[in-house]
Amino acid sequence: MPPNLDIDILRTLATAYRLGSFNRAAEALGRSQSAISQQIHKLEDRVGHKLFRKRGRGLELTESGEVLLGYARRILELNDEAIAALAGASVAGSVRIGLPGDFAEKWLPAILGRFKRAHPTVHVEAAVDKNALLVERLGRGKIDLALLLGSGNLGGAEMLATLPMAWIGAPGMLRKKNEPVPLVLFEAPCQFRAAAIAALDAAKIPWRIEFTSPSLAGLWAAAEAGLGVTVRTTASIPPHLANIGNACRLPKLPSVQLGLHSGTRPLSKAASRLRDVLLETLPGELVREGGAVRKK
Repeated sequence: MPPNLDIDILRTLATAYRLGSFNRAAEALGRSQSAISQQIHKLEDRVGHKLFRKRGRGLELTESGEVLLGYARRILELNDEAIAALAGASVAGSVRIGLPGDFAEKWLPAILGRFKRAHPTVHVEAAVDKNALLVERLGRGKIDLALLLGSGNLGGAEMLATLPMAWIGAPGMLRKKNEPVPLVLFEAPCQFRAAAIAALDAAKIPWRIEFTSPSLAGLWAAAEAGLGVTVRTTASIPPHLANIGNACRLPKLPSVQLGLHSGTRPLSKAASRLRDVLLETLPGELVREGGAVRKK
């Protein structure tokens, strides 16, 4: 018979990779560094392969480690889903969540699908809109939870990560010297629009608004068509577009915080459970997308 993999050790493997070191994994899991190292060595002995190698001050997976990590994530997801389904059997009702378009298509559907499988009697309503409109809806009690970019001054916030902004355009796009940078942006007010213009003005680089759209899909389409460059976070770059800031010699942009907000009203049991699932899952997703997770 093949050896059984220990769920606890698989979680250590996934955490050590996500955080980039045994030290940080030990802190996150409430164990000593030596205990974490022993667990990894035990797992290596069990599977017969080296899983990590040193890279500078951090760690990187070996090829065998990458293969095992993929299976570990699937095993952990099924384990956690089973526990959540049993714990959430009595959870019912509805929950309304709002989020910007940056996160509506890339990975949030999988997270919401996981929640729905664990809580099949809960009705989940998701609203995709601009930050300002989501803040308004949250304040009026029209949504229970909201993922917001750069709205840390609101009450009921759990700051998740700091995400770098990026100049995003069609791969291979180049900026001709002395020509204005063509911008593809939302109408004002928009923090990404303001950041783009401020950075170009500070660098004394001419610019022009080439295209505006009320939807993020419109900005992506215009950028893909080569009409210009837009600005969003590195976590939301579609596969057919690229970070072209260096190639086009564009100035450095600031970062923006991503937070999960629940407003000032008490949350229902269903909304509280969705909030917990998002807080458990989102940080790992954001690390893989290039964000810096905010330490507790």
